[in-house]
Amino acid sequence: MKLLASLTLAVALLATGCEPLEAVPELAPSAASEPAPEFALEQLGGGEVALAGLRGKPVIVDFWATWCGPCEESIPVLVAFQQKYAGRVQVLGVSVDWEREAVEPFARAHGMTYPVLFGDESLALEYGAPGFPALFVVDAEGRIVEAHVGVTSLPELEAAVAPLLAPKPN
Repeated sequence: MKLLASLTLAVALLATGCEPLEAVPELAPSAASEPAPEFALEQLGGGEVALAGLRGKPVIVDFWATWCGPCEESIPVLVAFQQKYAGRVQVLGVSVDWEREAVEPFARAHGMTYPVLFGDESLALEYGAPGFPALFVVDAEGRIVEAHVGVTSLPELEAAVAPLLAPKPN
């Protein structure tokens, strides 16, 4: 199964060339209500982060790799977003690198202040990532509400999360 997932991802990466793609504007209504695939992943620096443990606030799940140029372009946006929305939204960077030893120096050199987790291609495929970077907005109840493939901007990310932070009518 892992081999099939790896092959599928490799084909997707060859097709996209890890180039920035157009945004996947909004998920289809049926997909928008789908629960985000659960995970509990090892965190760079130790410990584990579970998606279920972050219920109650929106989460940005960003699949990336050290060898992906567009992923590198997204990092400053995610760092700025996490700083601006600290405590209200959690950014998680899920590395799909096969060589884990490359992740720590890359994260340090790029000032990745949000949690960096060790994932794999099969988890990215469970989320529906056709290439990298692939970013998923998960609401406070654990449902994927938006997806974006390619480099994103701070205004795009803020617009995606704004409805999740709006006060709920009584």
